[in-house]
Amino acid sequence: MDRAPSDIVTGIEIVDDLTARSRCDEGFLHVRRLLCRNRHADGSASRDYHVDVVDRPIPDAVAVLIWRRGPQGIEVLTRKTLRPAAHLRVGLPLPVPDRRPYLLLEELVAGVLEPEDRGEPGLRRRAAEETLEEAGYRVHADDVSLLGGSFFLAPGILSEKIHPTAVEVTGLSPETPRGDGSPLEEGATLRWWPISELLTACRTGEVEDAKTEICVSRFLADEGFMATPGAAA
Repeated sequence: MDRAPSDIVTGIEIVDDLTARSRCDEGFLHVRRLLCRNRHADGSASRDYHVDVVDRPIPDAVAVLIWRRGPQGIEVLTRKTLRPAAHLRVGLPLPVPDRRPYLLLEELVAGVLEPEDRGEPGLRRRAAEETLEEAGYRVHADDVSLLGGSFFLAPGILSEKIHPTAVEVTGLSPETPRGDGSPLEEGATLRWWPISELLTACRTGEVEDAKTEICVSRFLADEGFMATPGAAA
């Protein structure tokens, strides 16, 4: 489907750098700057050292592997969306130069948990909500499966954990994704991949998103999914 020119994002302009005028404990992300020491079993302690930790009010998120059965096997939906932090790498002293500039990144549908999302029911509910909001597929929370345990992406810096899930949408007709109204949703596109092709794209660096590779790998390793008739990639 052709996109209107107003829907096509060509860059991100920095209007102002608020860093020097902002507290580290305000905004969407909070940075805690701590002075720590290690305690030892014999009662001694290490020297003091500094630790920076990046938190959100609700630290965790869900990733949703949305899949369907196609003529050649399992297909997985990805979403290409704006990622300013990746885009702004261009101004950093990179030890290994990036192969390409970044603006939009390909990844699975995902979303931050809300205060009411508690326990496994909350994870399934949030996954269903994100599936509708970002991909346009209306599913029930009971249709969502958990893809094993949660995982950290950068535990030396981020407190965030990702809770991996999967949901089948075979035979469902998508609605227009409503998004969340943020400018960060502008220019987002959806793509269906044969699952083996997506895993290869992750491993070659065409798709550079860790949660996507982890979720796809877990899905392929799950006998419950892959034993289903017609589910071979």
